[in-house]
Formats: sequence, C-alpha cells, structure tokens
Amino acid sequence: MHRRQLLIAGGSLMALTATAGCATTGGAGSAGSMAQDARIARAVLPVQTPRAELLQVWTGPYEGVPPWDKVTAPKLREAILEGIELRRAEINAIANNPDAPTFANTSVAMQMAGEPLGRAMALFGVMTSNIGSADYQALDREVSPLLSAAGDEITFNETLFNRIKTVADNAGAAGLTAEQTRIVTRSRDAYIRGGAALDATKKAELGRINTALSNAFTSFGQKVVADENTWTVIPTEAGVAGLPDSNKAAAAAAARSRNVQGWAIVNTRSSVDPFLTFGDDRAQREIVWRKFVNRGDNGDANDTNATIAEIVRLRDQRAKLLGYRNHAELRMQDTMAKTPAAASDLMNRVWAPAKARVAEEVADMRAIAGHDIEPWDYLYYAEKVKKQKYDLDQNELKPYFELGAVKRGAFYMAERLYGLEFKALPKGTVPGFTPDVEVFEVTDKASGRNVGLFYSDDFARAGKRSGAWATSYRSHSTYDGRKNVLSSNNNNFTKPGEGEPLLISLDDAETLFHEFGHALHSLNSTVNYPALGGTPRDFVEYPSQVHEHWVLSRPILDGFMKHYQTGEPMPQALVDKVERASTFNQGYATVSYLSSALVDMDLHTQATPPTDIDAFERDSLARYGMPKEIVMRHRLPQFNHLFTSDAYSAGYYSYLWSEVMDADTWAYFEESGDVFNPEIGRRYKEIILAPGNTTDRADAYRAFRGRDPDVSALLKVRGFPTN
Repeated sequence: MHRRQLLIAGGSLMALTATAGCATTGGAGSAGSMAQDARIARAVLPVQTPRAELLQVWTGPYEGVPPWDKVTAPKLREAILEGIELRRAEINAIANNPDAPTFANTSVAMQMAGEPLGRAMALFGVMTSNIGSADYQALDREVSPLLSAAGDEITFNETLFNRIKTVADNAGAAGLTAEQTRIVTRSRDAYIRGGAALDATKKAELGRINTALSNAFTSFGQKVVADENTWTVIPTEAGVAGLPDSNKAAAAAAARSRNVQGWAIVNTRSSVDPFLTFGDDRAQREIVWRKFVNRGDNGDANDTNATIAEIVRLRDQRAKLLGYRNHAELRMQDTMAKTPAAASDLMNRVWAPAKARVAEEVADMRAIAGHDIEPWDYLYYAEKVKKQKYDLDQNELKPYFELGAVKRGAFYMAERLYGLEFKALPKGTVPGFTPDVEVFEVTDKASGRNVGLFYSDDFARAGKRSGAWATSYRSHSTYDGRKNVLSSNNNNFTKPGEGEPLLISLDDAETLFHEFGHALHSLNSTVNYPALGGTPRDFVEYPSQVHEHWVLSRPILDGFMKHYQTGEPMPQALVDKVERASTFNQGYATVSYLSSALVDMDLHTQATPPTDIDAFERDSLARYGMPKEIVMRHRLPQFNHLFTSDAYSAGYYSYLWSEVMDADTWAYFEESGDVFNPEIGRRYKEIILAPGNTTDRADAYRAFRGRDPDVSALLKVRGFPTN
C-alpha cells in the first residue's frame, strides 16, 4: 500500500479513530442496531454543503464512480483545502458533544467525519501516483504538510481523546460486542501511539516532527520518480543483441515515444531486468545496471541521501518522544511479529541457507562465463545455467503470457475460488484517469449482486511511480448502508507498438496475480466498519502472495496461457521443466529481497541514527556478509517502501512473514489433491479474506489451518533445508 491510502482517511489516525467509541445501542452484527447507531451519529454532525466540485458525492452507475474526467490540480487543491475545514467542523462537533460518549455518538460519528475529504483524497492518490505531472507534484508538496498538521490536530484534541478513551475503558460495562470492543480499544491504543497522551509541549514537538516527515516523504518520492523518468539510449542493434523480439520492440517503442533514435531502456525494473537477463553486450549491461541501482544516489538535485538522513533522524526523535527505544519498536506494536527480534529471528533463519545457495549459483555461472560474476552478470548467466541444467529458456515461456490472457486467467481464478465474475465495461461507461485504464464489473456469481468495479492501469508513463501496487477508491462497509468496492491494480509494463502483443515474463505474471490478490482481499470483504478493514502490515501481503501459486495451475494454463500465435496451451513437458526449475536461482531471489529487509530493520533499530546513508548501507551489508555478486533489490536511496511514508518502514520483513502463511496455505491446497478445492476456497474466503481485521489474524489463521503456520513450508518452496 502506498502512502496515499494512509491519507485517504484524512489524518494520521483517522483510519482507526473513525470508529473509536462505546456502544449502548446493540451489537454491531445487527443491521437494525447499526442503522440506529448511524442515525445517532448523523445527528451529531453539523449539516454542511460542500462547495468544491470534487467534494461532491460521486454519481453515475455502480453506486457512484470517481469523476476522473473532471479532475484538475486546481480543483483538487480547492477540494482538499475545503475538505479539511469541513472535517474540522465535524470533529469539533463530536469532541464537544455534551452527551456522554457512546459507540454511536463518538465511534460511528468519527467514521462518518471527513467523507467529502476522503473522496478528494482518493482522487489525489491516483493523480499523484499514476499521473504525477508537474502540477500534481506541486500540489503534493503544498498539501501534504497541511494534511499532516490537520491529522495531528485531531490526534492531539484532548477533549476528543478523552471521549475515545472513556468509551474504550468502559467497553465491558457498556456491553459492547467483541467487534465493537476491538474497534474502540485499538483506536484508543493507536491514539496513544500517535501522541494523544503527551503534554502540550511534547505534542507541539511531535507535530513539528510529523510535518517535517511529511515534507521529506514527498521530496523523496519525487526525486526517485525523476531519476526513473530517464533512460539509456542504445543507438545500434548490436547493443540490443540477445533481447527477445518483444523486448526489442518495446525498447524501440520507448525510443520513439521519447523522440530518440535507436532503442531506449527506461530506468524502471520492468525494462531493466529483461535487458540484464538477455542482453549480450556486457559493457552495455553494466551501464544499464549502474544507472538503475544508482537512482537517488548521484550527488545531484535528485540525490536522496540527505533526505533519508533527515527521515531517520526525525523518526528516532519521534519514537523516543513517545517512549520507545527506536522507530522499529514503535512501528511493530500493531503487527503479528510484535518485536524487531521476532522479525529478525525469521529473517536470520532464512538468510544463512540463502547465502549458501548463492555460492552454489555463482560457481555454476562462473563455470560457464569463465570469469568472476559481477552484479550485472547475475541474471544473464543465471539464464544460461537454467538452459544448461533444465533446458529451460525464458523466451520459451513468454509467448504463453500475453497480458490480456494473464488477466483473464486471474479472473478465472477468482471465479473458481470465490465465485466472482469479471466483465469488461465498454470504453466510456465510467470515466478513467487515462485512456489506457480498463474497467471491469465485478459480480457475485451465485446471487448476481454487484460487488464493485476493478480498475486496471497497466502501462508505464512519465510521472507514474515505479513498481506494481493495488489500492481501493472505495472499500466495503455496512455500518451506514452497504457500500460496494472500487478496487484497482497498477503496473508498469512498457506499452507495445500499435497492434503488437504485450508478452510478459513468468515473474511478471506472478506479480500481476500478486497484486490481484490484494484486489481480491478488498472485493471479498464483509467488514461492517472501515476501522477493521485494514490488516497488520505483516499479514496484508499473505492474501496477495498466496495467489501467485495459481499462475501455473493446469486449468489456468489450459484455458488462458496459450501461445499467442498458435493458440496452443503450454505443453506439459514445458510445465514440467518450469516445476523442476522452481527453486532455481532462489539464492539470488532471497538474498536480493532479504538484504533489503535486513538493512531496513538494522537502520531503524540503531541507537543513534546514521548521517552517512551510503556508508551505513555498505557497513550493514558487510555485517550480514552480503555476497558481492548481488545488490539489494531496493537500495536505500530509492527504497520507496521505506521513505515515501512510514507504512513499510521497519516492516519490509513483512513479505517473508506473510510468505510463511502463504507457503503453508498452498501446501494445504496441494495436499487436498485439488488446488481449486471448493471447500478450502470457501473457508479461505470466509475466515481469511472477508473479515478484514475483525478478529486477531493469528487466531484466524489457526481457525483456517487448524494450527500455526509451519515455516518449513516456506523453506521447502524456496528449496532450502528444512531442518
């Protein structure tokens, strides 16, 4: 999740505090009691009529859709500034309500507060992440500190906090349900972690820190985007020798769109990795590699090292102000792992066998190359070893992974497992923020009920943030009438030439299924209150990662992953090769990822935050014994996960923590003899996906699997020793 989604709720703690309170009006599971609570809450809020166009209730089909066709940066600025004021009036009404605090007049009212601003922030998140033009970057720089300050104003409102705390402290006496009690206690605790219990002087200092962090996050993200909006020009065909035709065509199209001659390798992973894998020109590989790994680290206007040093200094100050030893300890209070030590224990258990596997992989590559392996050689010679050991070439696979077919395969998975049907809407049915966006209607097959819409933004463009991510413009809830879901996936594939197919790698196909797993988590939601819609950081990647496994399931291969020219499904002999090679290069994959997670945790547990970020990165990697042939998947100067928000800071380990559950779950399906086992699929939907954070997620996993997750399943998937 990107930091924009943290802002959609309109303040540092609004996502949690929106439902903090104490009920005396019945159980949250009762539609009648929820409706009564909603009526009470509405009566607390002042009647206001938003003036700004982008604050209005969304209209059109599907319960209303975002008005992308009306969005401009000036209109969005107007909406955000007015939205902050409207929410301020609502918060003050809740805080100053003379009636005793209840779940309805505090918790439910807090949830309703800021709805117009929430709509504007959904638009803001897309326009700054997916479009990112200069006018939206300027808007981001202007309003981000204002939003941070407005959020702190809510958190630091002593009268409001006293109501929230009173409700939580008296939950048992008030007869709250388990669901309501979970809401109010989590909200109270989140407020305390946000500084609500500090004295006035410390609140002022914390507010200064939060505003400075907001500015630094925006600066970091925009600098990285600027470095990614560059490219390496290759003037002669010899420079692209070895690239598959589809990648050559994409590079040629990228050059044409940038008005340069030859081929252009854009400075994003989706362009760079194929070049490093197939490009025969070793010197050119090094040039492309260095440009990519030095994003944000070139000593120029886009250098991020000073920004990172400021961020880690401010985070350390904030943690200590709040009574924690370091930022990691603060961030992990609301996670499954609970402590930095627990997360580090899991990482270290995997790190040693991963490094040992790298040594084996390097030896195999050196035998073919006849020279030492440098980081820009690793993917290239790994492909040669794979061909030698398994008679498997990525170029054999790509013709079966045409982008449209891969998406249809993902939709089939959703139908088989969860009964969801996806139907493409004709262009123009609903607005899109760019003509490239595809929109799909999502329907529950059994009942015919509309679940929501799924927006798919697949192509890279100047200004768009790199990588792949999922987000929602509207999430499911029932507390104030049922709301459908508007979910999205966002990728960065290089757009092919007119009439040319877009063939993607197996890795890209798995990434697409991964992000689609996030969308399925949202689309299957049955939560009543948005405060329980989000899950802990080290759980949220589990429902996405597990769906990667279905890419190579036989029903999807036979039905969708067909050769784009012949229409034939992938032959079983080729699938068998892929399966035999499934643990190939896992040393590289694991060390590349895990080094980033280890350095993240190391950085955020330092007693004194470092000032020389490059030196810290080098020293940290040396302490862990990082193989010289590999570079971190995300070096610190471009590590968006850590430095465009707090979201994944001291939390990049979460992918590994989630993978323990994901591998164990896939083993459950496989052991049943049917990877589309309908009973397991039903239980996964009802226990893991649908409830959000309504119950403790560790308890939910035990209810689903009958026990705690087994880490040996993860080690087995990666091909590492399990003892």
